[in-house]
Amino acid sequence: MEIKTNVMRMLDKAGAGYKRYAYNSAKAISGIEVAVALNQNPAQVFKTLVTVAKSGRHYVFMIPVAAELDLKKAAAAVNEKAVDMLPQKALLPLTGYIHGGCSPIGMKKFFTTTIDASAAAFATIIFSAGKVGFQVETSLDDLAKVIKFQLADIVH
Repeated sequence: MEIKTNVMRMLDKAGAGYKRYAYNSAKAISGIEVAVALNQNPAQVFKTLVTVAKSGRHYVFMIPVAAELDLKKAAAAVNEKAVDMLPQKALLPLTGYIHGGCSPIGMKKFFTTTIDASAAAFATIIFSAGKVGFQVETSLDDLAKVIKFQLADIVH
């Protein structure tokens, strides 16, 4: 039986097209290893990062797995003075997701989401399906049927 995650159910409900992937999560720990396990271009595979601003508001950023979030650019993209990475122990209570299985779709609460502008260069992007070992691939147009997001230059 194929596993269907909540992310996949939400994409289905919105009528969004997507492709699903599963990989051995014991062998693929980092985002780059996930891209390799899926035989995909690491520039097209995105990780989901959660930050907290000085204002106390939380923001979600999606960047290519091989890239590093530029905290200054990220803060500017959401009109904040500064943002910092959310401590790992705070991720599950805040989002409902664990490290390595965090998806921009289906968090406990929706947070302002910014995707690195490089995503626009691809017909589709790949990101976590909300469970370690599972990824989904969808277009930005289909992703927009499920969540609101903006594109911005947010990596080093």
